[in-house]
Amino acid sequence: MKKLACFPKKQVDDSNPVDNFNHSSTKLSCFQRPLRGLFSSLFYFLAFQVSPFWIQLSYFITLSLLGYLALKASKPRTTSFMPSDINMFFTSVSSSTVSSMSTVEMEVFSDTQLVIMTTLMLVGGEVFTSMLGLQFMRSKYTRKANREDRVELASIDYNSSNSRIFFGQVELGLVTLPKAQNDQPCPNIEKEIEASHGEHLKYQSIKCLGYVVLFYLLVVHVVGSAIVALYLNLVPSAKEVLKNKGLRILTFSVFTVVSTFSNCGFIPTNENMVVFKKNSGLLLVLIPLLLVGNTLFAPSLWFVIWVMAKVTRRVEFNYMLKNSGGIAYDHLLPGLYSYLLAITVFGFIFVQFLLLCFMEWNSGDLAGLNSYQKIVGMLFQTINSRHAGESIFDLSNISSAVLVLFVLMILAKKWVNIGATLLVLSNALRKTIDTSKGWNDISQNAI
Repeated sequence: MKKLACFPKKQVDDSNPVDNFNHSSTKLSCFQRPLRGLFSSLFYFLAFQVSPFWIQLSYFITLSLLGYLALKASKPRTTSFMPSDINMFFTSVSSSTVSSMSTVEMEVFSDTQLVIMTTLMLVGGEVFTSMLGLQFMRSKYTRKANREDRVELASIDYNSSNSRIFFGQVELGLVTLPKAQNDQPCPNIEKEIEASHGEHLKYQSIKCLGYVVLFYLLVVHVVGSAIVALYLNLVPSAKEVLKNKGLRILTFSVFTVVSTFSNCGFIPTNENMVVFKKNSGLLLVLIPLLLVGNTLFAPSLWFVIWVMAKVTRRVEFNYMLKNSGGIAYDHLLPGLYSYLLAITVFGFIFVQFLLLCFMEWNSGDLAGLNSYQKIVGMLFQTINSRHAGESIFDLSNISSAVLVLFVLMILAKKWVNIGATLLVLSNALRKTIDTSKGWNDISQNAI
């Protein structure tokens, strides 16, 4: 009987540290192998057997529960008020689903709890979850390719005499692959090779797209947090606000950037952005983050891929630009649709900005601001009404006409997103139909 590798019968010298280390490493590696196999099997089960709806539902429920446990284990800033369990769980759900509804004042949370909420907003944001979807899509292609290779290899009987004679003749040059007349390759084989190459290129494009989205996510957050932190250090009025509230600059910067990019709308102050309405520079930094993390994410992603295609000249980026519907990534739109979406977004912003300036220019919430600060504040409020919901106004003091305008623009944003999704689905359906027709032609020619 063979000795088990994980539990060798050889006696280990306790006085020899090298033997102890090798023995411990062997046992650890043996326990790691079944765990890796278990996690791999679970991952493939989720990727191939479970509906995406249940995957996302399980993901957000698990994320919310873990966030609740982390918030509950952390102590709040003040000991005089302790949020209840239901309030903690509600805050965790609101952070992970980036809905920004809160039953507790933000200044109650400690620095550790703000870091936890930042993590929940990051991993629950649309861009991050879509990147996870790309990884699932990539895993499906890998599993499909491996399964097809195993089927093809299993269908060949290498031990038969005919197979040995045939492969030997091929190596000696006595047998050649079939060709049509005039020494032209067989058209069926050419089509099959072209289809196989297209699938491989599609897989490589999905892989590159995942890296591009990750790069996009990291650059926006790192650069945005650095700029916000730099502004808060250089502008005394903004720095004084954080000092009076007991907030760290780094925590506030990262929290605000993540919340703004994910379009959550949480701000670590009780007054949201009202206390920063005179800091126009900070508002101007946050405005692009609101757009590139939401309605302008698809046009921005297309622009990044276009730049990468020009710089690197890799065929995968050109494939993404020409076959965006075939990749089936909802945020990768064709070039024309990206242009139209960007024009629509800026058109809505311009119209709403003019109406808001006309109706609220002399509002009491803007008292004490100069014309430049009013323009920047109006622009910030206009974009936020359709995105994160951060505010420099006390919404209870805004007129009913402006509130109706905000509601209409929120609905308009939803219809724009629905229209873009329908365009993507129609384009993907057309690509699928064209591909199926191509495969039917191949099968008919082969018959």
